[in-house]
Amino acid sequence: MEKITSRRNPLCAHLKKLGESRKYREACGEFLCDGLKLLEEAVNNGAAVTDVLTSSRVPFPLPIEARMHYADRGIIDSLSPLKNAQDTLFACKIPESDACDCLIGTHILLDGLQDPGNVGTIIRTASAFGITRVLLTGGCADPYNPKAVRSTMGAIFRQSVCFTEMSELRKLKERGARFIGTAPGEGSRDISETSLRGSIIAIGSEGRGLSEGVAALCDVTARIPMAPGCESLNAATAAAIIIYLASEWWTMEN
Repeated sequence: MEKITSRRNPLCAHLKKLGESRKYREACGEFLCDGLKLLEEAVNNGAAVTDVLTSSRVPFPLPIEARMHYADRGIIDSLSPLKNAQDTLFACKIPESDACDCLIGTHILLDGLQDPGNVGTIIRTASAFGITRVLLTGGCADPYNPKAVRSTMGAIFRQSVCFTEMSELRKLKERGARFIGTAPGEGSRDISETSLRGSIIAIGSEGRGLSEGVAALCDVTARIPMAPGCESLNAATAAAIIIYLASEWWTMEN
């Protein structure tokens, strides 16, 4: 195990940039994670761990290709972009994105969500309830942002995630994909009375809702009924309700 004593070490510079820059993550094909729990999830799910930097010890075996490094806690704290940094940082390779042209299963389409914490929470919920794939479009926050990764609680290593463009979504529509938009208003159906399974369910940002391009693809729009005076829900909360209603659990119970 290599001991790192300087923040100027090349690995430290690499980890810090992974935590700070989406462009750097995309260029390197790696992302930054923190904590032993997340590291264990990565190992158990076959993620390609490249480097581990810790101030403690790792109580479980790591893949042969993972390089181990030790550093004092102060160095680790200086590298983590997150509040309440844990004592272990590690880098993983970003998995190759699955093809977005599959029509089988139920998909959640995130359209322009800007909060990485919300994106991570939705990925975690999608994994918990058997969603086939989470699609990202319209300048969504990076699911490999450290805040998003932490919010997934390990689901980033299990859930299929795919970046997609409007041109690809139009091709899916031409091939028969059924799009359901989520939007408040009198013109939207009650979501509990809408068939969701096997569809692409689009969720827009809290500020502007669905983009015009995505809204134009939707065969129907659905709303979550709320008490009078309530205008909207947090995007991750709304997505959790939608995902549950679209899941096999709901279908089996009803």
